[in-house]
Amino acid sequence: MPGENLTRDEARERARLLTVDAYDVALDVRSAVEPHTGPGPRTFRSTTTVRFRCAEPGASTFADLVAPSVTSVTLNGRELDPAAVFDGARIALDGLAAENELTVDARCAYSRTGEGLHHFADPEDGEVYLYTQYEPADARRVFTTFEQPDLKAPFTFAVTAPDHWTVLSNGTEARREAATGGSGTTTHFTPTLPISTYITAVVAGPYHYETDTYRRTLPDGSVLEIPLGALCRAGLAKHFDADDIFTVTKQGLDFFHDRFDYPYPFGKYDQAFVPEYNIGAMENPGCVTFREEFVFRGKVTRASYEQRANVILHEMAHMWFGDLVTMEWWDDLWLKESFADFMGAFSLVGATRFTDGWITFANRRKSWAYRADQLPSTHPVTADIRDLEDAKLNFDGITYAKGASALKQLVAYAGQDAFLEGARRYFKRHAFGNTRLSDLLAVLTETSGRDMAAWSRAWLETAGVNTLTPRLTCDAAGHITELAVVQEAPESHPALRPHRIAVGLYRRDEAGALVRYARAETDIDGPRTVVGELTGAERPELVLVNDDDLTYCKLRFDESSLATLREHLGELSDPLARALCWSALWNLTRDGLLPARDYLGLVLRFAGAETDIGVLQMVQAWALSALHHYAAPDVREAAGARLAERALTELRRAEPGSGHQLAWARFFAQLATADSELRLLHGLLDGSARIDGLDVDQELRWTFLASLAATGAADESVIAAELARDDTASGKRHQVRCLAARPSAEVKADAWAAVVDSDRLSNALVEATIAGFDQAGQRELLTPYAPRYFEMIERIWQERSIEIGMAIVRGLFPATQGDAATLKATDAWLADRPDAAPALRRLVLEARDDLARALRGQECDTRAAV
Repeated sequence: MPGENLTRDEARERARLLTVDAYDVALDVRSAVEPHTGPGPRTFRSTTTVRFRCAEPGASTFADLVAPSVTSVTLNGRELDPAAVFDGARIALDGLAAENELTVDARCAYSRTGEGLHHFADPEDGEVYLYTQYEPADARRVFTTFEQPDLKAPFTFAVTAPDHWTVLSNGTEARREAATGGSGTTTHFTPTLPISTYITAVVAGPYHYETDTYRRTLPDGSVLEIPLGALCRAGLAKHFDADDIFTVTKQGLDFFHDRFDYPYPFGKYDQAFVPEYNIGAMENPGCVTFREEFVFRGKVTRASYEQRANVILHEMAHMWFGDLVTMEWWDDLWLKESFADFMGAFSLVGATRFTDGWITFANRRKSWAYRADQLPSTHPVTADIRDLEDAKLNFDGITYAKGASALKQLVAYAGQDAFLEGARRYFKRHAFGNTRLSDLLAVLTETSGRDMAAWSRAWLETAGVNTLTPRLTCDAAGHITELAVVQEAPESHPALRPHRIAVGLYRRDEAGALVRYARAETDIDGPRTVVGELTGAERPELVLVNDDDLTYCKLRFDESSLATLREHLGELSDPLARALCWSALWNLTRDGLLPARDYLGLVLRFAGAETDIGVLQMVQAWALSALHHYAAPDVREAAGARLAERALTELRRAEPGSGHQLAWARFFAQLATADSELRLLHGLLDGSARIDGLDVDQELRWTFLASLAATGAADESVIAAELARDDTASGKRHQVRCLAARPSAEVKADAWAAVVDSDRLSNALVEATIAGFDQAGQRELLTPYAPRYFEMIERIWQERSIEIGMAIVRGLFPATQGDAATLKATDAWLADRPDAAPALRRLVLEARDDLARALRGQECDTRAAV
């Protein structure tokens, strides 16, 4: 829609003109439970009053509102004609005074896409649940706004809803009263402190709600009390472990109060786990929202609890980095996301039971960053964000994980104390304000004494990932005469950076364990740096050039070290060092330097000995990617069979009831294709087969059934029977995925039509249908859809919301074809559509790069057979 894509230049001009003093927002959502039979969208009433000042009386600007209709617009007592001033996305405001009051009464639409005010009807009990999600700019779908992060203001919400609903917002509840105009209750909330529009929030519905209190004595002797709340759908209440959520929450609040010296400013702290959520979580102050998949319906591994704790702490860090102090525009999105990502791991290790959190960071978060930083769409951590479409796509591995990795490097470079003191000064200097990169660099320069401008140029203002490789020479007696670290950069992004690294030397001890016997921490810069401290050390079997994971880089091995890993990877005793080696080996595979068959061979030999459950699950995911995308096509079937056989062996060998057993069960199900393997899955479902200690709970049942459906070993009746066992919202999503996974041309046509030719599915069911549609073992069935993909994506981008558009463009790209013809078709579309929306072209370019990389990997694997 014209006007929806706010540009940076428009935002800067509006910020120059306006200062916003307050919002009063009244929402009436009683219509959420009423029957909806009309042809248009289901709507609710939204009445907004905004008080603001204008630096140039007489000037013109606009307010943002995306709504089906506007009933009235009043500016400074003047009634404006909605038809004349409202175009569907903006309200034109002319002749502004020095002080202004704008009131807009509108009918806004409930969302089925997770953007704005999302409406979810629970199939289990028929109850309706609502929640908001706005980032970067969807508050305008719920109330009239000046939708940009630097126009902060206090917000006062009043929400009219059915009597039995729980209603929450950012502020604390001030009072309730009977609603006018029928049944229902209006809940009035206290005004917030000044915050940006995108972090305001409303959660409403018959949620299950549990409470607790956080207490802390402050340095001045006063006691800070923060009411805590945790809520989920009523249907999930029996699975809700609120006590663990509260434990992590209190640990995090203690940690951040100790480090930040700025008390949590937003009163209460509610955490809502909501259905059909598009992202992991959102840092709305006082009312954080999470995807409800963090309420575990079945047994999960320790890694899942660690991930949830990390997300809780990530969002909590945002209360300071992002909510208290907010970036001026989305160029500096990293000022909140990079810090929250770093602080999530930092506090996880420092405050909770998950003391190995840096292993997960090295293995999972950094792998996301490395992939993103090698795409053609890579960008500096401080990005060039021209408009809101750019902003939406920049919630990526660069902004989150690379930025966090750069901050980890900064802590090593400047020192932890200087870093934290810089944060404390930053909060106090800019509380409730907006900042740019220069504001943060200024305080870090003060506290560290380091040249932060130079550090920023190297780490935040250039794109690309460096590669570090050891170069080793030894004398006849077996001692190191020189150990140098060679730094390289890709031609497209040739910047070399200063790195603070640790270099570790490893060899096997008497028991056969591969252990570190020497370590040197040093600064490297330029193309070649000699690590003098290690001269004279005994010859190592393994050199690890980013030991302890201090910097952000792709690490390589000398030939001797690589040979050692091929034979002794499982004997590497330190779990972080082992995780770094697994990650480096995967990067070699992705870069077409290590044949996929070799990587899979390492998985076959050593994954069974991996003690860290998070590393194991990541290695398993990489193995599937290697099998389906990087292995030569003629070896996939045999390689998959060997992996399945190994997975079953490890499943039977694993400690009964352990997380490792569960991880191997899921991995085996994803690989099972042989008749005997499918019979075992059937047997585990119907009880005729049993593996000691393996609890085949409802979630694991769906995992097994998804594989059976994709191989044609479970038909619609079997899937329907499983839904009858689990007739819930979660069960419905699983059912939709299983139905779309069946190997039938008719099934694929129906799934394609449901996603591409109709907008009736909610965001969650779009996601489930796409996941079922795209099966690695069904390449021939999916072949006809490759040309259809390129025919439909521009229409989809124009007609659907950006969230759904992204899901379809990414999810239906014909990557599963994995052939040169698909690459040629992609190149042809890109050549023929130079004027397509930049965000759409970016998505296709990224998919194209992944496909080209996979083809190079296949070529490498094919050469290895010669």
